[in-house]
Amino acid sequence: MRLMNVLPFSLTAVLAAQTALTPAPPKANQKSVAPAAKPAAKEAPKVNSLEAKFAKDTLSTVLDTVNSAWFGQPYQNITAVQMEGSVRAVLSASAINAKVAENTGGQVKGGATKGGNANVNIKTTYFANGDFKTDFSGDLGNGTWTRVGNRGFLYSKELNAYTTRVDPGPADAPLSYMGWFREVIIDIRKVYAESSAFKATLGKEENSGGETLQTLTFNAPTGAYDPKKREQNLSETLGFWKRGRMDLTFEKTSKLPHKLNYINEANGIRTSFDFHYNKGKLQSIDIANHSKGFDGPGGLRISYDANGLMKTVAGELNSQQKKITFDMNLNWTKDVKSSQIAALPPAGAKKMGGDEQETLMLVGVAGNVMDLQRAGWNIMAPKVSANAPSK
Repeated sequence: MRLMNVLPFSLTAVLAAQTALTPAPPKANQKSVAPAAKPAAKEAPKVNSLEAKFAKDTLSTVLDTVNSAWFGQPYQNITAVQMEGSVRAVLSASAINAKVAENTGGQVKGGATKGGNANVNIKTTYFANGDFKTDFSGDLGNGTWTRVGNRGFLYSKELNAYTTRVDPGPADAPLSYMGWFREVIIDIRKVYAESSAFKATLGKEENSGGETLQTLTFNAPTGAYDPKKREQNLSETLGFWKRGRMDLTFEKTSKLPHKLNYINEANGIRTSFDFHYNKGKLQSIDIANHSKGFDGPGGLRISYDANGLMKTVAGELNSQQKKITFDMNLNWTKDVKSSQIAALPPAGAKKMGGDEQETLMLVGVAGNVMDLQRAGWNIMAPKVSANAPSK
């Protein structure tokens, strides 16, 4: 969850499919290798191993630089962030009518005169130690989700019901956001640089605008894209970034990321990010999105307050007839206490078991997502099952 919170440009609207490793088939002439060639064959893995280690060590250095330049010292004594904003998805009427014609083989003409949209408004206080309270409203549901210590609840206004089954906070939670961001970096490092899931290699070195750039490639192949797959487990949605191919180009002197290309064939994701800085501080990210059903440009813009803390994070993703926009205001503080967000479910609300309420809420969300699917969005609904995760 930490990664998804700190990278708002990887919107959860980009839903992933289940991924799988695809090992290379054995070579047809593998058994006929002459004895003289065996020593050379044994040496190749050593060279690749050294290259992989160097690439992974270099990625670790780049991640440390990101942690220091993007986050770091300004967040040392910050214990909480108050966020307020919205996410909006818009679909044109012409796109809806085109989808109707497509689904009926041209036999029915759509009569939509208004576009479809889905709005979600969010107001949350999130502590570095994991305590939080989030009020959400909009087309995908209304309610409150909170946890302080090991106690909390998830309330749905539509159901007028709540469950007290919430996941406990982390046992070794950081005290400040400087530590919180550091743990985000550690999460990324564990997946890409420390595990064996990705094959790491060195790419080309080039000069651009007086800067020397180096590319690192990390590849964990996925299965093929399945256009018929319309739902998935939540863990698959949030973990899409743990598979695929990442090409990261960084500036060799500053060690700051310059460009990132990410491909996940199973998810239908193919996206590029270009990073722009001002005195080492990230100012904007230009996005070129070529993902299934959403081919178009986008961007992320960040502003800072006088103390170097992120003040606003806003952006959008565009295609010809579809658009996602988001705009979040951030207020970092060391004065708010967890006790100040403690809350109780509304009087008269019905208490439900976690599985029962989750299923009913997911049915509602899935229904809204299905409406968007029928309107032309190429996204997958969350899977409703007894084994659905509790988050």
